[in-house]
Amino acid sequence: MYKHFFKRLIDITVSFSILLIFSPFLLIIAILLYFFNEGAGVFFLQERPGYKGKPFKIVKFKTMNERKGPDGKLLPDKQRITRFGAFVRNSSIDELPQLWNVLCGDMSLIGPRPLLMQYLPLYSAEQRRRHDVRPGISGWAQCHGRNNLTWTEKFKLDVWYVDNISFKTDCSIVFTTLKGVIKKENIENDKSSQFTTELFNGNN
Repeated sequence: MYKHFFKRLIDITVSFSILLIFSPFLLIIAILLYFFNEGAGVFFLQERPGYKGKPFKIVKFKTMNERKGPDGKLLPDKQRITRFGAFVRNSSIDELPQLWNVLCGDMSLIGPRPLLMQYLPLYSAEQRRRHDVRPGISGWAQCHGRNNLTWTEKFKLDVWYVDNISFKTDCSIVFTTLKGVIKKENIENDKSSQFTTELFNGNN
């Protein structure tokens, strides 16, 4: 009953409430990002696989400008992230617009993190089961090591969650996630390594 009804009801209620209550704060963040990003935009949109692998556009706050080098190509990510953008990322504020994805039904508050579309044909049949539920803003793997885990370990944790969804498990993930954000446990490591995270190239 929780998995098929109450989980979605909670997603809608919580995401709508947070967006409504914190809309002035989110507006201020958006305005500041517009200026710090030098007019490069406020939101980062990228196609990600959702439930059953169906594509959707994930929404995050954009934290980098679009400065280019002499060759006309964008500078490396590390050179384009702004000081304010780094603060937004390290505090996980950049994830808040995903509440819109939750409200629309593309995501859940809790579930396996949505990865890249290019990974879809690389999964084993077992790993592909991570798409049997909606992807989440935070998930079981994020509470157990984040980027300290191998891809194989992450996928095992994702599939474990799919098989063990419960209100108790989701509450545990929410508590651990909030604790990590407040205390910055594994947060800085996760955020600082985002530019160098090894891509998933399959199981061979």
